Amino acid sequence: MTAGSRGDVAPFTGLGQALVRAGHEVTLVTHDRFAPLVAGSGVGFHALAVDPRAELETPQGRGLSRSVSAVGKMVRLAAMARAVAGRMTDDLLAAAQSSEMLLLSGSLVPLGHSVAEGLRLPSVGLYLQPLAATREFPPSVLGAGSWGAVGNRLAGHGMGLAAEQVLSAAVREVRDRLGLPRQRPGAAWRARERANWPVLHGFSPLVVPRPRDWRPGLEVAGYWWPYDREPGLPPELRDFLDAGPAPVFVGLGSATPPDPARLSAEIVRALRRAGLRGVFQRGWGELAAAGDDMLTVGEVPHSVLFPRMAAVVHHAGAGTTAAGVRAGVPAVPVPVQFDAGFWAARLVALGVAPRAVPLRRLTAETLTPALVRATRDPAIRERARVLGARVRAEDGTVAVVERVNALRA
Repeated sequence: MTAGSRGDVAPFTGLGQALVRAGHEVTLVTHDRFAPLVAGSGVGFHALAVDPRAELETPQGRGLSRSVSAVGKMVRLAAMARAVAGRMTDDLLAAAQSSEMLLLSGSLVPLGHSVAEGLRLPSVGLYLQPLAATREFPPSVLGAGSWGAVGNRLAGHGMGLAAEQVLSAAVREVRDRLGLPRQRPGAAWRARERANWPVLHGFSPLVVPRPRDWRPGLEVAGYWWPYDREPGLPPELRDFLDAGPAPVFVGLGSATPPDPARLSAEIVRALRRAGLRGVFQRGWGELAAAGDDMLTVGEVPHSVLFPRMAAVVHHAGAGTTAAGVRAGVPAVPVPVQFDAGFWAARLVALGVAPRAVPLRRLTAETLTPALVRATRDPAIRERARVLGARVRAEDGTVAVVERVNALRA
């Protein structure tokens, strides 16, 4: 069960297929627009009524890209989540009633765990970001700046309690429907922590090592890669790649910048100043570029596109960050919101990105030097190559399959 943008869904398609290969019957429960992602994988699908892209197109959704502070973005997101959570309840319950176990993404844990409790089903958390409190870094959804060991841990606890509060009305409805006693917001979170409720994290320990102060039950499993039904390249894209030197990928995923035409023009100027070709992925923000040295594409599997790139310029979402690391190419992260600042900082710390260029500061003047370093610094290229090879040697699905097998034994 997962909710959010494509990056919140795609990793679970490959993980689901790994569970199918291990002999399990698997259903992905998420937004209807993502049903095509599991076609041909053997994974079933159960739709949630909410359309996340439509929600981002509302004035409130558009405001996410305009908010400057991380706190301001979180307040807007919380209001959106609170408004749509109740609309997903019927679908979550219907899917759970025909299941033997619930695997819950971080966004749906407060609701999903109450459903599991009411139906007496075992459950496991599957997180794409490090959400548990730690002294080693602040909550990933708030960016990258450390508040010190004590501050980081207190902020992590605060974010855990806040997530419960956001969905408290929908949780109360679910508990009433299932005959469970009502709880104060946060009580379920504290109970999960005391019980060492199992959570597996879908990122590599090479990118984010497991914090030393995490409680038992929190594991870093390794990346879960999306299932790619058609891993080939469209003919027009293949011809473009073959016609010249490796280009730079540009994409902002589900981010919806307020002026995509102006933003696209700034990025094109930067690429041309740096003497680079570009492949723009439209995404939900409708980026676009034209000319003999630029190509605009729709959905193309990152697994086959990124290895052909000289570098990747992206919004630093968890999934796109992972795909760039896997490909072994340098990155220029353009963090937009939520956990993007965290992942951008990790890429810089690992030495596979020269610097981050936050979206609100992106101009041709700020992006050009980052592009030049990312594509011409041999040390960055080599670090990216080595990290990519090491990450590709991991299999993050193994720990999940083992955990599911143990719970069903």
